[in-house]
Amino acid sequence: MSTLDQAAEAVAAPRVARKPKRRRPKFKDTWWRHTAGILAVLFALFPVAYIISAAFNSNATLTGSSLIPRHVTLDNFRQLFSTHVSGSSSYAAAHYARWLANSIIVAGATAIVSVLLSAFAAYAFSRFRFRGRRMGMLALLLIQMFPQLLLVVALYLIVLKTGDVFHVLGLNHLTALVVVYLGGAMGVNTWLMKGFFDTIPAELDESARVDGATPAQVFWGVVLPLAAPVLAVIALISFVGAINEFAIASAILQTTNRFTLGVGMQSYIDQKYAEHWGPFAAGVLLAAIPVVLLFTFLQRYIVSGLTAGSVKG
Repeated sequence: MSTLDQAAEAVAAPRVARKPKRRRPKFKDTWWRHTAGILAVLFALFPVAYIISAAFNSNATLTGSSLIPRHVTLDNFRQLFSTHVSGSSSYAAAHYARWLANSIIVAGATAIVSVLLSAFAAYAFSRFRFRGRRMGMLALLLIQMFPQLLLVVALYLIVLKTGDVFHVLGLNHLTALVVVYLGGAMGVNTWLMKGFFDTIPAELDESARVDGATPAQVFWGVVLPLAAPVLAVIALISFVGAINEFAIASAILQTTNRFTLGVGMQSYIDQKYAEHWGPFAAGVLLAAIPVVLLFTFLQRYIVSGLTAGSVKG
């Protein structure tokens, strides 16, 4: 092809319309958005900054705390892992590591088992048609209307009587606490997963069955990997909810070595160990590390779930 022919084709070819360059909005038009965002961030971070300041402040009283510590020290963190005597009061701070371990065990077990049980129930409600399906979903929804705090007395009596038959499910056992947390989280978690499973095309299940896959293989190999974003969200919600819970744990757990972090840390600010807000703030700050690490690990799954529907294949 000659140069003249190439030039003729270039002239005859339709020109691709260039998209107009989007103008960046001026600051005078969006200043109120920046102001609102900055105020929201400051409002959310103020308690965190105050706790960080109290954790590093040498003054362990609440009245002596300030946003900027006057004297920075690490004594509050050291006191968490050693027995400290202050005047006539002493507090067994060596229990902190045990409390943190108990909280991680309870929260981790609750998150893992809750994700599995909720996934099983949500898959059944989403894919199968059976008698009582609608009433079952409605019952799960109605149960969530009553918070667990209203059921503390009933849960205490149930756990007390169950312990006579199954010792590990009785009072002062972490296993019983995990089972109670699972019952409270099943409803909302099942509803969230069921809505996500409904967005997964059923044709994928049929295609896998045509290839010879069993129902279990369809669930574990096709549906569950596609539901990784909602599984990550449910795991994170269950973990944070279990590690922060106080009322039910304080009713079921009775001895110091079985306390979770929420119940155990109360002893730093009551009459038993007197008021030690510095170690209390330091313990709370250390307790946030597992949650931050879990969120960092699950962040890519959460982000992929948010952006998966925004890109056309």
